[in-house]
Parts: sequence; C-alpha cells; structure tokens
Amino acid sequence: MNEVFKFNEDVVAKEAVDYIASTYHAHYAGKEGLQTMDYLLSLGLAKDFCRASAIKYLSRFGKKQGQEKLDLLKTIHYTLLLMSFSFPHTEDPRQLSLPF
Repeated sequence: MNEVFKFNEDVVAKEAVDYIASTYHAHYAGKEGLQTMDYLLSLGLAKDFCRASAIKYLSRFGKKQGQEKLDLLKTIHYTLLLMSFSFPHTEDPRQLSLPF
C-alpha cells in the first residue's frame, strides 16, 4: 500500500500526464506548431475557454458510454491549463506573439 497516496492519486496523476503528453501530437497545428490554445491565449480567452471546457467534460461524465475516463482526463487537462494560465509558475506568463 502506498503510504502517501491512499487512493492511488499518484497513479491517476501519471495517467493524466501521459494523456496530456499524447495530445500534443494529436491536435491540429500549423507549420509554426501553434495550436488553438495559443490563439486563445493571445486573445485573452484561454482562461474562460479552459474553465468552460472543464465544466463541459465534467458535466458530460457518465452520459456517453465508454467515454467516462476520457471525459475525466480532459477535465483534468483543462483544469491544469486553467491553473497554469491563472497562476503562472514564472515571472513571464508566456505572452504569445503570434506571426500575424
């Protein structure tokens, strides 16, 4: 038994990190490697989009058979993005300069 994480949160967190890593090759991206989130961030919409997406996937949980785990992984991903955009871990909040 894990003495730190009683409910295997460490295992779930690793699964979430693995899922998030896999999404970076699955998204539509332009030649510059920009994703939709990059555009949303540059427009000041990233936090609202992440909050709404987390709510969407959490409220959808259990309603689409076979998608339950994926819905929760997406909820975790958007929640982590929301945290990252709300509480930057560096002095530079990574303001994006887009090539247009």
